[in-house]
Amino acid sequence: LNAMQPETYVRPHKHENPDKREVFFVLQGKLAMIIFDDEGNILDKIILEKEGENFGVEIEPGIWHSLVVLEPDTVIYEIKDGPYNPSDDKDFAPWAPEEYSVEASVFLQELKQVATEK
Repeated sequence: LNAMQPETYVRPHKHENPDKREVFFVLQGKLAMIIFDDEGNILDKIILEKEGENFGVEIEPGIWHSLVVLEPDTVIYEIKDGPYNPSDDKDFAPWAPEEYSVEASVFLQELKQVATEK
């Protein structure tokens, strides 16, 4: 389980070598799953909420993705193929700022704007 707030920044990443799919179910709150191409262009956004049209999503291996928390106290159940090895679990996007950097907060605000557009 992951409990997150709207200020949470998850650096865009993908899972490959070893390939792993990732599945998310929203148990409480609301978020937007953002899908990117290899250059960092946004290809899709999927709004997830417990009582919404979509409450879960499966991300295939090798797909750049991140999420944007849209409501306080959002809780998700995350499932990822194993085994877990922290040294090769995620390939971070070179075009995305590192977590906890000043640039990350600016990037997160840009993602939030995209996430809330109709």
